[in-house]
Amino acid sequence: MKLVVVSAGLSVPSSTRLLADRLAAAVGRRTPVEVRVVELRELAVEIAHFFTNGFPGKALATAQEAVAGADGLIVVTPVFSASYSGLFKSFFDVLDKDALAGKPVLVAATGGSARHSLVLEHALRPLFAYLRAVVVPTAVYAASEDWGAEGLESRIERAAGELAGLMAGLSGTRVGTGTGAAVAGTAEKDRAAGAAGETARGGADIEVVPFAEQLAALSPRR
Repeated sequence: MKLVVVSAGLSVPSSTRLLADRLAAAVGRRTPVEVRVVELRELAVEIAHFFTNGFPGKALATAQEAVAGADGLIVVTPVFSASYSGLFKSFFDVLDKDALAGKPVLVAATGGSARHSLVLEHALRPLFAYLRAVVVPTAVYAASEDWGAEGLESRIERAAGELAGLMAGLSGTRVGTGTGAAVAGTAEKDRAAGAAGETARGGADIEVVPFAEQLAALSPRR
């Protein structure tokens, strides 16, 4: 399975990239994955050019294809002005509108203070819900004081387990299953549900009593 890691860290070394690497490693311990890292700072110029001319450069086009073809994503951004960075948002703005539909995504962020941890819920999760991705329940935030402290590693492991489970589950549904087979299976389930409904009703007609008559029957007689 293909796991793509999108890191919006700007410095070298970067705590954002460090968190991304630890999340990817935790997923890899649970299920075999081929990891591809997309460093957005290396694509900043091509992203800006895309907005002005509408054409992706070679590196940006490769990153777009990697994200679209991934079985799962890990996305990590530093917190700027209480939200995701502009570079982070710009990259997802230049993706095809259907690129993330149904794709499992683990969201994470880094910041200087724990006070910004809600960025995961008020900014990242709504963004990827809008893009129709399947966001794992556990999001990971790492403040400066979290590195080496108790709690961060358990959050990383829990989130990685959720992403690995989603990736393995979605991959399993695609093995040996074509579109026609999926549609046929759905139709078969619908027929079975209909038959079950007929059995439950015993083939009898359902009598519909108007609401006014039901109300009159309940009203006390004078």
